[in-house]
Amino acid sequence: MSHTTSRRGLLFGTAAVSATAVLAGCTSNDSKDEKPAANDQSAADDKPGKHVTIGFAGPQADHGWLNAINDNAKSRAKKYSDVTLEITEGSNDTAAQIGQIETLINKKVDVLVVLPADGKALTQVGLKAMRAGIPVVNLDRIFNSPQAYRCWIGGDNYGMGLNAGTYIGEKLKGKSNARVIELAGLDNLELTKQRTQGFDDALKNYPNIKKVARQAAEFTVESGQAKMAQLLQAQPKFDALWNHDDDQGVGALRAIEQAGRDDFLMVGGAGALSAFQAIKQDNGVLKATVLYPPTMAASAIDLARALGQAKGISGLAEFEIPASLTLYSAVVDKDNVDQYMPTGFR
Repeated sequence: MSHTTSRRGLLFGTAAVSATAVLAGCTSNDSKDEKPAANDQSAADDKPGKHVTIGFAGPQADHGWLNAINDNAKSRAKKYSDVTLEITEGSNDTAAQIGQIETLINKKVDVLVVLPADGKALTQVGLKAMRAGIPVVNLDRIFNSPQAYRCWIGGDNYGMGLNAGTYIGEKLKGKSNARVIELAGLDNLELTKQRTQGFDDALKNYPNIKKVARQAAEFTVESGQAKMAQLLQAQPKFDALWNHDDDQGVGALRAIEQAGRDDFLMVGGAGALSAFQAIKQDNGVLKATVLYPPTMAASAIDLARALGQAKGISGLAEFEIPASLTLYSAVVDKDNVDQYMPTGFR
């Protein structure tokens, strides 16, 4: 892990210093001895620098969001003339992904960016890379040990739920005995539990609202349609729906349309282009979505390049890149959808 550079350069090491002298030192307007608070080391920017070979390994792109992860990484790397991207063929098989990462280690890439199919299962290969002197940027699904990566960057699953619940809460604040339902993702994933926890915690701030039903889908169109149909049948009356994932939301919207329902508002999750387009048209139940931005892969390439060039980040005073970066889960509705439209994934 990185060492934090101390900025405290003034030490009073003797008890003989008089109170008057200390006061004068604290109140003097003489700036001749002052030193800048920020370092003057160059931060990473668009100007070509030391060449960096980045190895990128992710799971199989069998989901719109994962495909967008790959696209963001590739397009960002192409932006830099001093970056070569060695990208593996994605795999959801942990043994296969471990083998792909070991190949990148043997190639002696300068930096690794890894979105593990399973963070726990791939921790050891992350440790292997770090011990081989190859810094690892751990993307989203976190390794079990902080020793397995130099920097983690990812989304805020709890924040997704919190912001979705707050948005719905504000929309229903004046309605007595409001009822909401939840279409979750895969329940065996920690991220799903975090999203639900954030949603539930937000709703606690609105005593007029009660969550009356929850179904877990599988982040697919088909599962979204099937589970939403079950929810609609079981809940003839509710005021709002939060759906964890915009891909499964495509199926959920089909079920809603087939049932002829338009008596509630829906909030999605992740940031698919189809969701943005529906929000902009504003002629259906989908009124907002909460981001889990795949642009994190582009940012991971930026971080890897900065690591390879031994630079910090522009706008931060530290010499090094941070140890972790949690991205904000912004709410996108009709008021700001045009701003986010270019980032929507297919």
